[in-house]
Amino acid sequence: MSKLDTLQAALEAALGGKIQRLKREFGEITIEVTPQDYAQVAQLLRDHADLQFEQLIDLCGLDFSEYGNGGYEGQRFAVVVHLLSVSKNWRVRLKVFCADDDFPQIDSVNTIWNAANWFEREAFDLFGIIFVGHEDLRRILTDYGFIGHPMRKDFPTSGHVEMRYDAIAKRVIYQPVSIEPREITPRVIREDNYGGL
Repeated sequence: MSKLDTLQAALEAALGGKIQRLKREFGEITIEVTPQDYAQVAQLLRDHADLQFEQLIDLCGLDFSEYGNGGYEGQRFAVVVHLLSVSKNWRVRLKVFCADDDFPQIDSVNTIWNAANWFEREAFDLFGIIFVGHEDLRRILTDYGFIGHPMRKDFPTSGHVEMRYDAIAKRVIYQPVSIEPREITPRVIREDNYGGL
């Protein structure tokens, strides 16, 4: 029995019917759970004697709106958590989709793993995912007055506003975007005898 088989058996025994989907790919296991079970599953992953995922490595948001060239059927926003068990020397990926596409929210796991704090703030800032129960959920990478969430697929590449330093006013000012969208097609030069061929 391989280590991955042992981990899968431990996950299935500890979490049972809370696992919606279990996927083995590239030597790793990804489990998907419902938003209602997310916090409880996270607690079990950390505290269960057969699992002991005491360390959160990463937490990130995902926007599936254009997944499969827009042919994806399902919820738009997801949160993915990468966990490590130092004592058991194994990893697992926990995935949960937000129930509402218009107001994506999910329970915070910051009380379970302190490392989730800034990761959840980043997912809120860039994707607009609300982490219910997070004690300090505010922007972390963009400006406080920033409008929108820049990692969403429908956010314009040029943004909504631009900022620049005004030497006369001696301060940074915001103004509408002055960049005109354009499509650049690279010019390809083909030579008959390129490279001596």
